[in-house]
Amino acid sequence: MSEAFELDRTIRIAVLTVSDTRTPETDSGGALVKELALAKGMEVARYQIVKDDQADIKEAVLAWLGDHELDAIILTGGTGIAKRDVSIEAVEPLFEKEISGFGEIFRYLSFTEDIGTRALLSRAAAGVAHDKAIFVLPGSRGAVKLAMERLILPELLHITFELGKHRQSRS
Repeated sequence: MSEAFELDRTIRIAVLTVSDTRTPETDSGGALVKELALAKGMEVARYQIVKDDQADIKEAVLAWLGDHELDAIILTGGTGIAKRDVSIEAVEPLFEKEISGFGEIFRYLSFTEDIGTRALLSRAAAGVAHDKAIFVLPGSRGAVKLAMERLILPELLHITFELGKHRQSRS
């Protein structure tokens, strides 16, 4: 069964790279998120790099949650198991609803198609807050490509449509 989901506007995203070392010139993961989103006709409305610091990550995401023009926030980096990797810890408490299938399917695809048992270390996550989808991805280009092409881009229109239903019913 195929359902059509239509919006009368462009999907607008924000991209947040979490890294102690990346700059706009060396941020290959964030650049790939932007490139793939633009190729699908989405608008990259915000972009920022923050350090691997829980407070900095949370502050950036909270600011974007207040932006009514944004539909989704995509974070790259800071998802590993090292002490400095705190993206998940910063963002998950903000979720009003978790999209647990995202992390589960991401790890499955990583295991079967890409990195094998190293997928155990992947802490990719997704959720919803303030009518926005939030995705937290590892920072590697391979992980970004997998998440964007196989999961996020095929479903973001549907997710945005579902999150906007209450606004449509009030019109």
